[in-house]
Amino acid sequence: MLPIPLSRPLAALRPRYDVVVVGSGYGGGVAASRLARAGKRVCVLERGREYLTGQFPAKLTDIRAETMLSGGAGKPGLYDVRLGEHMHVIVGCGLGGGSLINAGVALKPDGRVFADRVWPAEIRGDLLDEGFARAETWLRPAADPEAASLTKFRALEAAGGALGRPPEAARTLVSFAATINPAGIAQPACTRCGDCCGGCNVGAKNTVAMTYLPDAANHGAEIFTGARVEHLARAGASGWRVFFRPSGGAKEPLAEVSADIVVLAAGSLGTTEILLRSRDHGLPLPDKLGHGFSANGDIIAFGYGARERVNAVGVGHPARAGVPTVGASVSGQIIVNDPDDLNKSLIVQEGVLPSAVGPLLPVFFVPGGRLLGAAHALFKGVYDGPLARTHTFFVVSHDDAEGRIVLKDGRAAIDWPGVMDQPVYARVDAALDALCKANGAAYVKNPLSETVMGAKPATAHPLGGAGMGADATRGTVDHKGRAFAGDGRRVHEGLYVADGSTIPRSLGCNPLFTITALAERMVMLLAEDYQLGFDTAARAPR
Repeated sequence: MLPIPLSRPLAALRPRYDVVVVGSGYGGGVAASRLARAGKRVCVLERGREYLTGQFPAKLTDIRAETMLSGGAGKPGLYDVRLGEHMHVIVGCGLGGGSLINAGVALKPDGRVFADRVWPAEIRGDLLDEGFARAETWLRPAADPEAASLTKFRALEAAGGALGRPPEAARTLVSFAATINPAGIAQPACTRCGDCCGGCNVGAKNTVAMTYLPDAANHGAEIFTGARVEHLARAGASGWRVFFRPSGGAKEPLAEVSADIVVLAAGSLGTTEILLRSRDHGLPLPDKLGHGFSANGDIIAFGYGARERVNAVGVGHPARAGVPTVGASVSGQIIVNDPDDLNKSLIVQEGVLPSAVGPLLPVFFVPGGRLLGAAHALFKGVYDGPLARTHTFFVVSHDDAEGRIVLKDGRAAIDWPGVMDQPVYARVDAALDALCKANGAAYVKNPLSETVMGAKPATAHPLGGAGMGADATRGTVDHKGRAFAGDGRRVHEGLYVADGSTIPRSLGCNPLFTITALAERMVMLLAEDYQLGFDTAARAPR
C-alpha cells in the first residue's frame, strides 16, 4: 500500500507564513522539521513533484520520461541534467531533493577540510559536532552487515591491492532491517536490489522524504510541490516576498507568498540561480555570489569486462527472476588519505547503476564505433557477459573550487574554462586505471564521450555558489547561513541559506552528511537569535 502523500495542491497555499523554505533536500528538510517543531507556521516550496514508494522509474521509458535537460521550464523530472559548455551536472528534482537518487553514502570529511581558512572561523566549533550528531540520529547511516559477501565488494577487494588498501564497508542511508524511524515511519528491510540511485521502490532508503519531511508535516508544516521559485524581494522593513510560478508554467503569471524568514535550500544550482535573479531584481548581494563552485572532485567511470563477475546493475523491485541480488548502490569503498597533501586524497566506491538504465548500457559502450563486446549484451542482456563483469566506480576527491555559476538564458550554468586541466582528474584516472588492470578490466572514463555529453567532466555533487565567508568580500553568507547585504558585514535579516551552495570548497567525500550537519547547526543558531525552542526527539506521528 502506498504511503500517504505529504504535499498539498498549490491552491491551498496561504498568502503568508512565518517561514518559507525553498527546496526539500537535506537542508530544506532539516529547516522545515526544526522550525515546525519550534511552533512556526512553515511552508515548503518544491519545484519537483512528490514520488511515493513504488512510483520511481522501473523501466527505461520511465527514465526517459523523468529526465529533463538543463533545468528546462517544461514539466519537471526526477533527473535534472544540466549539459554545460565546460561541465555537466546531474541533480535530483522532487520532494526530497537529491536524497531520492543519490547513493546515500554518509561520510564525515577529513578534519583538514574544516581547518581550511576559507571557512569562517566560527565553523570550527563544537556546534558543528552537535550538527553531525543530530544528522546521525535522524539519517541513521549503517554499513550492510552482508557487504563482504557481495560480488561487487569482492571484486573491489580483488582490485584493491593496486592502491595498497583493502576496501571497507560503506555507511549508507539504508535500513537493512525493518524499523520504525524517528519520524514514526515504518520502513521495511532493504532487499539489496541496487536501485538506490533510481529511487527506492522498497521504502528502505532513509531519504529526506522518509525522515525530516514527514516530521515537518507531522508538526504542522504545509508542503507544496510544483512551485518554481523565481526570485525574492524585501517586504517593507522586515519580511520577504517569494515569487514563483507553477513548474512547467513559464507563461503563467508570477504568484507570491510572504514570510518573516526565508530559508533557501534549493541546492547549489537552484539557490544560486534564485539569488542571482534576485540581485538582478535589485536585492543587494555580494559580488562573490556565484563564485567558488566545486565539483567535489567527482568522477563516474567504468571498468569494462573484468575477468570475474562484478554484478553492478540493479535487479529492481520485485527482483528479476534468476538474477542474484547486488546490494545497495554502494556497499564498499577504498579510502586513500594522503597525510601530506589533502588534495591528493580520494575515495573510490563500487557503485550500481539502476535496473531501469540496464537496457541502455550496451549503447553506452559503443564509443568511436567500437562495440567492446556490447553486441553480446544486446542478445544476452546486462546480467551476463561483459556487462556483468563491468565495474561502476564513483570517485570523490578535491578540486580547487574555481568554477562559477552564472545565468544563461535565465538558468544556472557552470562557467569553468580549463576545468579539464584540474590535477584531480589525472590522479583519479591513474588510480582507476590501476584498479581496472588488477581485475583485467578496460578503464572506460566516459562511455558517452562520443555523444551529446562530449569529453567533459560531470558531477552529481555540485557545491558552492553561495559560499560561507567571514565577510562579503570572501563569501555570500556568514557562518550562520545569513545572506550578506552588499559588500560589507551587514546581513539580510531573515534570509538564510541551508544547502550545498554554502560549502566554500571541495569536501573529498559524499556531501550529504555535511550538508545535513551544517543545516542542523544553522537552525540551532537561528533558534538562538529568534529565541525559539524545539526538541529533536523521535515522535510517533499524529
